[in-house]
Parts: sequence; C-alpha cells; structure tokens
Amino acid sequence: MNIGSIIRNRAEVVSVQPGAPVPMVIETLVEHRIGAVLVLEGDQIAGVLSERDIVRCLAEQGEAALSKCASDLMTADVVTVAPDESVYEAMSNMTRRRFRHLPVVDRGRLVGIVSMGDLVKARIDEAEREAESLKDYIQHA
Repeated sequence: MNIGSIIRNRAEVVSVQPGAPVPMVIETLVEHRIGAVLVLEGDQIAGVLSERDIVRCLAEQGEAALSKCASDLMTADVVTVAPDESVYEAMSNMTRRRFRHLPVVDRGRLVGIVSMGDLVKARIDEAEREAESLKDYIQHA
C-alpha cells in the first residue's frame, strides 16, 4: 500500500498563509478537526504548524503567543513524501523524525497531506483485509 492510495479520495488540503494570526490558525484547526495545517506561500510549502507548536509557544510566552502569526511558530524545514512511497516507509520516517504530519508532493506539486493516524488506519485496514483473505483461502482449500 502506498501513500497515493490513502490520499486518492481526499478533500482539499487545509492551509493558511504565513501572515495568518495564531487565533485564526487555531480556529482553522478546530473548524476542520485537524491537528496541523500547512503554511503556503502561493502554491509552495513554507511550513507546517501543528497544535503542539501552538501549545509549546503558549507555554513559553503565554498570552503573547496569540499576537504572533503562522510563520513565527511553524516548522519551516518540511519533510515531504511522494505518492508512490510505501505507507511503511512513511511511518518509519515519521517515527524516526518525531512528527505526525507529512505533506504529499508529486513532481513539485502539493497533492495532499497524511497524518500518522491516517497511516496507522491504512495499515490496520490492510492487515484486516489480509486476515480475511487468509480465512477465505483456508475455508475454501
């Protein structure tokens, strides 16, 4: 199973601009029930901003964090994945580097984003399908 199969039937990627105020980013995360948002400059990825980034800044700076913008808090060194990469490889990369969201880029164009939750669900679904196939095989052998 590859990343492309996970994002195939997805809605658009939720994003904000670098100058988006942190309260607006929080509203966007809550509205879409997501844990991270891409920060885009035009169609280029400038960064990723997660709930954890916001909470960390609030813990360090208190109310002053709410006067900042997305580019102040985002992770700018964004790792991406290609649609043809395996779910296993992507999970390994995310675990090793300790992040939970991975933009999907195909030939320089953003085509989606996957979370660790998406990848875990895909692996579980795949394991369940394999188990069912084995049961069917054994019952009909």
